[in-house]
Formats: sequence, C-alpha cells, structure tokens
Amino acid sequence: MNKAVLLLSGGLDSATTFAIAKEQGFAVYALSIDYGQRHRVELERATQIAHRLGAVEYRTVKLDLRCLGGSALTDDISVPKGRTADEMDHGIPVTYVPARNTLLLGLALAFAESIGAFDIFFGANVLDYSGYPDCRPEFLEAFERLANLATKAGVEGTGRFRVHAPLLKLTKAEIIREGTRLGVDYSMTLSCYDPDQLGQPCGQCDSCQLRKKGFAEAGLADPAQIAES
Repeated sequence: MNKAVLLLSGGLDSATTFAIAKEQGFAVYALSIDYGQRHRVELERATQIAHRLGAVEYRTVKLDLRCLGGSALTDDISVPKGRTADEMDHGIPVTYVPARNTLLLGLALAFAESIGAFDIFFGANVLDYSGYPDCRPEFLEAFERLANLATKAGVEGTGRFRVHAPLLKLTKAEIIREGTRLGVDYSMTLSCYDPDQLGQPCGQCDSCQLRKKGFAEAGLADPAQIAES
C-alpha cells in the first residue's frame, strides 16, 4: 500500500477525506495541528477519528498561531453568528486564520517526506467554504508545485508529491452522502468554530450552519445532533 499523509481536523470534511483515501488503497498517516485554536475539542475528536478509521500512525504537532493573532479562531475576537447565506458568500470572514493552510500543508509535506510518502490528502472545499482563499484549487495547484521544488525528494526525483483534495468541488450534501456510503460515523465529528466548554456546537456559526444545511439537503439526520439530544 502506498503511504499518504492526511490533515485531520476532527471535522466531517477531513473524516470523509480519510475514508476516501482508505478506499483508494492508501495507508493513512494522520496529522493534526494544535495551532492554538479556541475550539480545541476538535483535537479530541480527531484522535477518536484517527483510531476509529485505522490510521497507521497519528501525530499531533504544536504550532501556536495565537502569538500572531488576526483570527476569531485564535484571538480574542467574536466568532460571527447567524450570518445569512448571502453574507457567507461575500468576503473573507474573520474566522480565516492568516496563512493557516499554507502552514498546515507545509507540516504535512515535511511529515510525508520524512516517511517516504508522496501523497497528501486535504479536505478543502470551494463550494461551501465561507470564502477562505486557501481552499481554492489555484492555491492547491501552487502548493503542489512548491512541494516538488522545495524538497530533497522533489529535487532528486525520487518521487513526485501530489496534493489530493477529493471534496474540492462537492457540495456539503454530496460530501455527507459520500461519507455515509463509506461508513463514516459523523457523530464523532465536530464542525463548530465556537463550541461551549462541554464541546457542544453553538449551532449559529458559519460552519454549524453549513453542516446543518448539508445534512438537510442530503436528506439525513445529523448523528451528532441526535447524540446530543
């Protein structure tokens, strides 16, 4: 089996991406990043997902982005609640973490090169993504070029790095249907940017609303909501 590094956040997108990578025959090495996110409970969920879905190895790397700030996910800034679909479709929200995905993919690349893997899986999505610039196909294509220019393996030609984003052009409903087909237990996942101290989702942030809309359009009940009721 070919090795693949997968960025695992604890959300439904990365869990679905994990299941897709396994179906494609990859031995998955999962990587989570503790970047100082306020919704730290997602790291607990990521650990559960990694074990449940059968990661060959699971690592967590600490990278404290709180010292840089500039985002509602790492700084003392309120997470927007109750935004309309039109508001979510325009502009880059304050939940964007400056250069986060560039840094996370850089760490995934380092992990991949260290274990002799050339495939990196990332749960980016451009349809239901709240306007983040580092979830676009242009960014992923550019990062893949960088990966093959900036590494020993790329320069020596021992392999070519590939960034896989299988959810890139799927709606949230399509993602949920695919994950359901693959047997993903979505009750383990957390999509909320501002959960309470018990890890319960707020239900009103952009991510919670997109998740709710996705399950409704997929015609399925959210098992995480059922478990909480």
